[in-house]
Amino acid sequence: MTAYELVLQELKEVAHLRGVEALLSWDQETYMPEGAGAARADQIAYINGLLHEKLVGEQMTSALGELVDLDTGKVNDASMDELERVRLQEIWRDYHQAVVLPGAFVQELSKHASVTQQVWVKARKENDFESFEPFLSKMVKLQKKKAGYYTGGSTAYDSLMDEFEPGMTSVKMQSLFDEIRARLVPLVRNLQEVRHRINNSILKKDYDVLWQWDFGMDMLKTIGFDLDTGRQDKSAHPFTTSTHMSDVRTTTRLRDNDLKSALLSTLHEGGHALYEQGLLTEEYGNPFGEAISLGIHESQSRLWENLVGLSPDFWDFAFPRLKNVFTEQLKETDKDSFYKAMNRVQPSLIRVEADEATYNLHIMLRFEIEQMVINENFPVKDLPALWNDKMEEYLGIRPETDSDGVLQDVHWSFGAFGYFPTYTLGNLYSVQFFNQANKDIPDLTEHLSRGECGQLLEWLRKQIHIKGRSRKAEELVLEVTGEKLSAKPFLDYLESKYNRIYGLQ
Repeated sequence: MTAYELVLQELKEVAHLRGVEALLSWDQETYMPEGAGAARADQIAYINGLLHEKLVGEQMTSALGELVDLDTGKVNDASMDELERVRLQEIWRDYHQAVVLPGAFVQELSKHASVTQQVWVKARKENDFESFEPFLSKMVKLQKKKAGYYTGGSTAYDSLMDEFEPGMTSVKMQSLFDEIRARLVPLVRNLQEVRHRINNSILKKDYDVLWQWDFGMDMLKTIGFDLDTGRQDKSAHPFTTSTHMSDVRTTTRLRDNDLKSALLSTLHEGGHALYEQGLLTEEYGNPFGEAISLGIHESQSRLWENLVGLSPDFWDFAFPRLKNVFTEQLKETDKDSFYKAMNRVQPSLIRVEADEATYNLHIMLRFEIEQMVINENFPVKDLPALWNDKMEEYLGIRPETDSDGVLQDVHWSFGAFGYFPTYTLGNLYSVQFFNQANKDIPDLTEHLSRGECGQLLEWLRKQIHIKGRSRKAEELVLEVTGEKLSAKPFLDYLESKYNRIYGLQ
């Protein structure tokens, strides 16, 4: 067996362990008995310890060392095919990020993340930040320690962000946010002055959650989610995970008086799931069988949630079906009124329920707070007040409870500092991709109005999914669209769409 073959074999075994860990984590958030939390934390920590040992063990180190310079990642064989060099450099990146972390630290972080996530669920339910604070404080210390092991970022926060969006920095991200803020704040202000023009009370009626579930499953199948290789369940915070391309799992959250929430979270997670199902099975275990970045992953969920699920074309097809399910609630509502209700702009407390126009304000808030916590040692105990102040500054509303404020997101509980900027990046990528899809599929809107999503999914498969990590995110955007990453297409889209809906053109 050659060194190259041995590296790929070792990586496949790493992927098997990741699949086991993903399944344990999925069960923890869906069906696990509450009393099993401590044992599950130990199990997940043990699996992550094995995974780390396998990834940086003697066999991997020796074999990879024959192929690349272990200090720089430079491929030793200059005659190697370009794609294979890229694959090896991506393998080295994963190895390099892992090898600097001591095994004991990996297990400690993994166990604490599992425990803290379980504490978060209870704390949010009971509006009890005080019980969560010591666990979050320890998580912050562990994240700073992890950043200290890395050397690539200009700041500790940049090192953490690079895990989720390779190559992105806080300076680049701040530039994008500045551009977004300059046009987004006036747009939201103008829309709020005429908010009386859109009534969304129709979405707040009593909608049976079982019927919502059935309709959501219908929409998942409509966009192309393969139920032979995937499933949907319920969780406190919607998420998607995958153990393999043939086993992709999504969750959603249902509320009987909020029709929009469950529907959009189902489409959102469905977009993530379609990406996972579209990765090449033959590349399982190596970077070419993995998503490029969290920002590109988010572009897929936001594309299906917003650019499809909140489009008038989609509701040409979907509204008659929805009205057939909720005949009584929607008997006096037409498609146009429903479409406008779904797209009402109104500052809200909860990020996952925010409209397209205000969503990125939620991300800016988190981006600023995370940097203060990681780079400037802002006290964790003071986060609720800081959160509420920034909510009032950015969105003009102030949470009355920590459950609707600093406790609303699960991410910090499992240590995902640097993750939130990928949501804004996903919004930007999604519009650039969708604009190009419309150019490449001239009759796309007609297909969507008939509930025919196959052409769009096939385009996404070919342009994005099957490429795995063979490109960097910004390289992919340039290759697919002919344009560099930019906030302008997204802002143009928002202004055009919402000025039209609110009659401000």
